[in-house]
Amino acid sequence: MTAQIRSFPRPPVTVGTLPLAARFSLRLRAEDREAAQAALGLPLPDRIGRMATDGARRALCLGPDEWQIDTYASDPTGIAAALAGLPHALVEITDREATFRIEGPGAIDLLAIGIARDVARIEVGRGARTVFDGVQAVLVREGEDRF
Repeated sequence: MTAQIRSFPRPPVTVGTLPLAARFSLRLRAEDREAAQAALGLPLPDRIGRMATDGARRALCLGPDEWQIDTYASDPTGIAAALAGLPHALVEITDREATFRIEGPGAIDLLAIGIARDVARIEVGRGARTVFDGVQAVLVREGEDRF
């Protein structure tokens, strides 16, 4: 009797964890946005779902007065220090979230299992707050098949 060896195709999706980043929820009034941008050295997009990146910092607009700010894990005090003196609400949310990268030709199909919205309609370079299987998630589309 000879054993048959079956080869399987490469998985259509890979899921991995990303290194820890410092993450903040920033709320401020529209009239204070320009001063906050100057203080952070980072544009704060004015449309929901838009992102801006400058060096190690990234801002994702989640609402008309709300942004998620990501930066290196070694720079958590830099964000708060930059905004000192400006009227705002800043909450560090680093410890409440984990970051995963999901990529491959089946990434959209995998995400569609737990997300009710049409993930394929999120444009590359954009993000959205959503719910994945009952848990709040922020989904950022980094490439055609990478989230």
